[in-house]
Amino acid sequence: MTAPPNLSHAAPQQQRFLVLFDFDETIINESSDDAVVRALPGQHLPDWLRNSYREGHYNEHMQKVLVYMAEQGVSEDSIRSAVEKIQPSPGLLSLFQYLHSHQQDFELAVVSDANMYIIETWLERAGVRHLFRKIFTNPASFGDTGCLVLLPFHSHSCSCCPENMCKQVILREYLAGRQKERGGAPFQKVFYIGDGANDICPSLALGPRDTAFPRRDFPMHKLLLERQQAQAAKFKANVVPWVSGEDIVDCLKKIMEER
Repeated sequence: MTAPPNLSHAAPQQQRFLVLFDFDETIINESSDDAVVRALPGQHLPDWLRNSYREGHYNEHMQKVLVYMAEQGVSEDSIRSAVEKIQPSPGLLSLFQYLHSHQQDFELAVVSDANMYIIETWLERAGVRHLFRKIFTNPASFGDTGCLVLLPFHSHSCSCCPENMCKQVILREYLAGRQKERGGAPFQKVFYIGDGANDICPSLALGPRDTAFPRRDFPMHKLLLERQQAQAAKFKANVVPWVSGEDIVDCLKKIMEER
């Protein structure tokens, strides 16, 4: 899983393109929460805890799960080990290698409803943490009690998203902030790579020069197909489904050739 050892820090010059990644089932090939739960002695949650989940309140549910795991004696080392064993999605390390070799053109960020401890642990283990300028996710760290303490990322007024995170709000604020930092220069193109239903909302903020990369046959892809069939004029971006990170590399290579 480890990337080549000669990866250097991101190039300082101004990149033309922004690439945004979801994490669960996009960078990695499963839900990180499922992997963490496998650190439990019985490798699964009791029914009373699993059934306590309320729609739109997943962050709150995972807070309860992590407290339960600490009560069952699951250590930080056990959780870290479980996270480090998670496999990347097919071809994602090849995509990272391509983006590393073109750091002068691509700025990278993660936008995920997982949490900071899991994402940073995995990216560091894979040798690619330094490729990402920013990680937008729920704060999480181990407290004095030995429990991984999870907090919501923010609050928002979007009715389509979970109460702790609207990725479109994050995307719009990041683009505005980066344009200001870049002396008024926007990115030429924005690429959004995801898989889930909560990746639709940020994709709606993309323009006709941008591209949404939904993982083929996952919820994001199916929902975008429904929008296309309904001829939803609101969706402006290009849509390129992917099965492997190599599919995304092929598309980015064609875009690079257009210059």
